[in-house]
Amino acid sequence: MNTPKYVKIEQEIRNRIENGEYPQGSKLPNQLALSSEFSVSRMTVKRVLDALAIQGLIYSRRGDGTYVMTNIPQKIEKNAPASEHQGLTVYFGADRVESRIIVFDIQFPSPQIQEKLHLRKNDPVFKIIRLRLVDQQPYVLEHTYMPQKLMPDLDESVLYGSIYAYLKSTGLKLSGSYRKIHAVFADEFDIKYLNCSPKDPVLEVEQVAWLADGTPFEYSLSRNRYDARSYTVVDNNTL
Repeated sequence: MNTPKYVKIEQEIRNRIENGEYPQGSKLPNQLALSSEFSVSRMTVKRVLDALAIQGLIYSRRGDGTYVMTNIPQKIEKNAPASEHQGLTVYFGADRVESRIIVFDIQFPSPQIQEKLHLRKNDPVFKIIRLRLVDQQPYVLEHTYMPQKLMPDLDESVLYGSIYAYLKSTGLKLSGSYRKIHAVFADEFDIKYLNCSPKDPVLEVEQVAWLADGTPFEYSLSRNRYDARSYTVVDNNTL
């Protein structure tokens, strides 16, 4: 299968950031210059820049242009394959994991969801809230948004198992994801379903995941009790 051109352009710009051709803190060529260089439309260039921004490599200043982020590791980590993060069912085993559906609805996306999933305001999305239990104990509360047009046959029965396994069974090619970890206070859902107290800290993992062709297919917020889950980050840089 031929690699889409915008994926090649995204990788080329990533390489230029990594090798210092576009130094950290520097301003990128404008969209017109990039579209001319790569012989593509400005819409394609915007799609590439949006993907790089989601990955935390660049950012835009309104009316001023696009800049390379500072404090990027010398060796930029490649996108973590979504297949390596298939969820609790793969990690713990299906016999230990249970899902309880709190919300399963179809709605029009908010401006934030439109931006994260590259949707128009009239593109319907699935809104899913699931409580995942491990060994019958509350483990994580997942707030997930997915474009209906990518998975029109998704129904409630799928939500009791692995959504990723279902998506792959429909022929979708899952590729990568970008995650951001926050510390927040418990909200009403956390109090009710994760047995948190009102002032308990909660670990929230914000994620955008995309297909092999670069299309975002998931925006999610996974919320964990502070004492139920941790994440390990390995830094291979020499101090």
